[in-house]
Amino acid sequence: MKKIFALLLSLVTLCALMLAAGCGGSEKKAEAPKAQPVKELRVTYVKSPLNIPSIVDKFNQTTVKGFEKDGTKVSFPVITSGAKQTEALAAGSLDIASCLGGTSAILAASNGVDVKVVGIYSRAPKAFNIMVRDPAIKTAADLKGKRVVGPKGTILHQILAAALAKEKLTLNDVQFRSLGIPASVNALLSGEADAALVAGADVLRAQRAGARVLANGEGLVDATIVIGVSGKFLKEHPDVLQKYLGLHQENLKFMKDQQAKAYEFTAKETGLEPDDVKLMAPWYDFSTAITDKDIKDLEATQEFLMANGMQKKKIDIKSMLAEMK
Repeated sequence: MKKIFALLLSLVTLCALMLAAGCGGSEKKAEAPKAQPVKELRVTYVKSPLNIPSIVDKFNQTTVKGFEKDGTKVSFPVITSGAKQTEALAAGSLDIASCLGGTSAILAASNGVDVKVVGIYSRAPKAFNIMVRDPAIKTAADLKGKRVVGPKGTILHQILAAALAKEKLTLNDVQFRSLGIPASVNALLSGEADAALVAGADVLRAQRAGARVLANGEGLVDATIVIGVSGKFLKEHPDVLQKYLGLHQENLKFMKDQQAKAYEFTAKETGLEPDDVKLMAPWYDFSTAITDKDIKDLEATQEFLMANGMQKKKIDIKSMLAEMK
């Protein structure tokens, strides 16, 4: 009897110890640390070539007011270079690249930067042009051997390559020199170049000085600009991104409902005449949904970058997309 009692006592003690260690119930796992609330949200501000939603946001303070109630301060660093934007995303000094060139996003991703595309900012094939003055230059075929200036590795550069390819030519068939857009227009007007790659308001400046459009992105390149973030920020703050994109939609609604006011804001911010804004605004499609056509355009952009030695490692474009609905 004593042996039975001792055995029972041992079993009770053992069970008690096991219960204390978690026996009889599932082990409670330590909760993953929650991301800290965002105290400051850093969103790029780029007004050119004609980024009306960003300009409306600035004048109406849509994003600032939207995050104010959360205690989040919003700042708008002006970073016009796509490469600088992706560098800032990688470094954590920028949260949202509000209008990032598709070329820059692809190059960054291929170089190991964890950049994600959460939406489209714009498509504007008509806004990106090859411009000339010489009446003898009638098609892209006539650019063979000519001096062409413009920003290298950009949508404009891609349009030049596509226009030449249509005529069975390559970038090697022209004398290309990389210059910024304003400098390219100046070179064309002064006779230092035979053709210039031009976008936005500089198209009107060149036209009024005697230049004309030889070709644009229509039928060649959609000129896709994206909304980019770092994968880390997307993972840690999806709620912040959802809210930002919702506020962006408010800006788009304002543009539709109060078009004259939106154009007025844009004229003030860019120094353009209201009629110029009215003329150029229809060139842009600001819908944010990522379509199959957008994906194909980004894939074509990657092919351009690879073919011209600007991108070494090919990526799966779809792996870069993280559309938020």
